[in-house]
Amino acid sequence: MQIIPIASGKGGVGKSLLSANLAITLGQAGKKVVLADLDLGASNLHLAIGHNVKNSSIGTYLTEKTSFQSIIEPTEYENVSFIAGDSQIPGLTSLKAAQKAKLVRNFHNIDADFLILDLGAGTHQIILDMFLQSPQGILVTSPTVTATLDGYLFIKNCAFRLMYTTFKKGTPGRALLDSLKKDSDKMKTLYIPRLAEALRQVDPQSTELFLSRMKQFRPRLVMNMIDDPKDADRAQRIRNSCAQYLGIELEYLGLMYRDQLQDKALSSRLPVTVYKPHCVLSQAIQRIAEKVIAAEPREFDAEFTNEIDSAASFSQAEEEANEDYALKLSGIDDLVGSGQLSNGELIEMIKTQSYELTQLRKENLLLKSKLVKAAKMGFPL
Repeated sequence: MQIIPIASGKGGVGKSLLSANLAITLGQAGKKVVLADLDLGASNLHLAIGHNVKNSSIGTYLTEKTSFQSIIEPTEYENVSFIAGDSQIPGLTSLKAAQKAKLVRNFHNIDADFLILDLGAGTHQIILDMFLQSPQGILVTSPTVTATLDGYLFIKNCAFRLMYTTFKKGTPGRALLDSLKKDSDKMKTLYIPRLAEALRQVDPQSTELFLSRMKQFRPRLVMNMIDDPKDADRAQRIRNSCAQYLGIELEYLGLMYRDQLQDKALSSRLPVTVYKPHCVLSQAIQRIAEKVIAAEPREFDAEFTNEIDSAASFSQAEEEANEDYALKLSGIDDLVGSGQLSNGELIEMIKTQSYELTQLRKENLLLKSKLVKAAKMGFPL
């Protein structure tokens, strides 16, 4: 069985759209598929396939005495089964290590040709670990500057997760990494190929293992919400940065043009590949499915699979790269320094983020005013 995790560094780029329609297209091709909604706490993948969720879900499996097999529900689509998420768990990040390990063990025992994991947006450690269940996970992004940056940062976080899993505590390589993290400016200049050379000097055995795992790691990229053929250039920018700064060859799996039919399909509770199988968006997904079927399966070594599934994890402050502000800045430095992100695009990104902050402040003030008004009226808070 091939596990296909589908992730995005940023929400709203069509990750669930691809997950749902890819599962159905693979099923139509005669492949046995299980589609799992791992965006826990914000689970809505069932809407994309028009599936009525019963009482069985990942949440009920983890919180009640139900069998894992009982939460795998058949759908009306040929060869496709579904595992629902659950709002009982307020987000994938709330999963404990033991819960994650329990899920992963069951995932690997599923009887199917493909298991598609629709992950939550972002780069929390558990999302990274789920993405690293396969060396061939799919990253979905869009042409906007922020989505491009977040997509690159997601792959960078995965690379650091690979690194810290390989260089265990107590090894010379881990000691070097820990010392470098104390100097964020120096850490930003040591891109992974250079960092590997420095690690080789102090810990050659672990470095060779790390490089072997990096060689196996071949994530695949899908660029969604394309409006103009020139937008596809963003995909090449991410690939160039991944190759230059991370030493990762990112496979370009395909692009999907923005299509208003998707909104109509969603309102009809039908996947777009079923609603309009011959539209541009459906044809793009079918081409992606063909590439997935034709691809030669890759796997990490068994030792890494066991390590990533175990309770061992990053320390909260130092090793969760998504919470490391210096790493986020280094991602911007990577794209600007390599010419993949122009000054104009950087300004656009700052303006976008400033606008989002302004909107959040307005919402915060509105909520405060409502709370004050409720308190004056004597309502309990």
